Amino acid sequence: MKLKFPNVAQTFRAEPGEQLPMWKRILVRLFTRKSIDQILREGANTEMRRVLGRLDLIAIGIGAIIGSGIFVLTGVAAAENAGPAIIVSFIIAGVISGLSAFSYSEMASMVPISGSAYTYTYATLGEFLGWIIGWDLILEYLVGAATVSVSWSAYVVSFFKDVFSVTFTPKTTQAPVLWDNDTLSFKVNHGSYINIPAMFISLFVTVLLVLGIRQASWINQTIVVIKIVVVLFFIFGACRFVDRSNYTPFVPPREGNSYGAKGVFKGTQRVFFAYIGFDAVSTASQEAKNPQRDLPWGICASLGICTALYIGVSTVLCGIMSYKDLGGASPLTDALIPHKNTRWLRILIELGAICGLSSVILILLMGQPRIFFTMARDGLFPKIFGRLHHRFKTPYVPTIVSGTVCAVLGGILPVDILGDMTSVGTLLAFILVNIGVI
Repeated sequence: MKLKFPNVAQTFRAEPGEQLPMWKRILVRLFTRKSIDQILREGANTEMRRVLGRLDLIAIGIGAIIGSGIFVLTGVAAAENAGPAIIVSFIIAGVISGLSAFSYSEMASMVPISGSAYTYTYATLGEFLGWIIGWDLILEYLVGAATVSVSWSAYVVSFFKDVFSVTFTPKTTQAPVLWDNDTLSFKVNHGSYINIPAMFISLFVTVLLVLGIRQASWINQTIVVIKIVVVLFFIFGACRFVDRSNYTPFVPPREGNSYGAKGVFKGTQRVFFAYIGFDAVSTASQEAKNPQRDLPWGICASLGICTALYIGVSTVLCGIMSYKDLGGASPLTDALIPHKNTRWLRILIELGAICGLSSVILILLMGQPRIFFTMARDGLFPKIFGRLHHRFKTPYVPTIVSGTVCAVLGGILPVDILGDMTSVGTLLAFILVNIGVI
């Protein structure tokens, strides 16, 4: 049985010739819903190019999901929150995300518009909640891309050190502040001023996205193949170094704000960031050839594939090194350093991580401006954000703004605080989409 939410706007609608009080007019405005028929009519008039097929959409999902979650947060969450039980954290987060994926699939097939959770909330719960979730998604994708750019910087530094024996100075490759998980406060990272590589990748991807979605999709598909192969190389290449004693204790005893049963769930909250990619598929609705058929495939298939890879990586990673030593920015390569004859495997992983993290930034900075674009078309943002480039047919104004802000955040903030901020936004988006389906 479906729940029927009251239509507040309809309840307070004025009769012909009647003048409503101010407070009623405000309520009508806040809770006005946009009908699905109206949304579909407006979406049919899009000037965006419908060039994305089913495999493109699955690749977009995998491209966004496999990134910092697997190359960075797996180790950080194990070291600071759950220990080897991070495996359980990934399973819990995967199940919860799977339930939300079914809701996204249903809404995406009914309302194939680029606004993602914003459009679904607007159609089911009203303009006010739609506006809130629109801002939530904008910040989620923006901060998420900044998080990944910091991880990208760390792997680039590690790659140059392993391959070319070049060591970059921390002054220009690390954030000027750090987050202390014990005191829950920021502290100065002495000797570091700005993270230039993180800023560079954000600005480079921004230029690419302004040039066109088709070109970005080709690059993303190539990168997705590379990083899946690299992840499988790590799982099967590093499993021979697994020491079963590293799994004991599987759930470490409670220490302050870390470990124990609470730590498992804190780990779940932290790695929620790893699953935000599947909802990015729905932001490409207006550029899909057959969105009602292919969007559910893109959402569910990408989530299922990535969940299996997450569990495999976290199992092997916690087996080859003690969880307490996995808190670095590049834990997969750090865990292989003590083992002999792993240099080329480390280089391969670093190369895969650089490619993989690049595609995550690409997808997140692709999705975020399209929410800006849809909200501007609905009158909830200045009209300039709803313009398409006359030649490339991309929402170039919000793309440039998003990329610039992302570069600034990536240049000055550390990866852990950025990841936590993104996870909160993801959870709120999931909640409202599920309520909308009910």
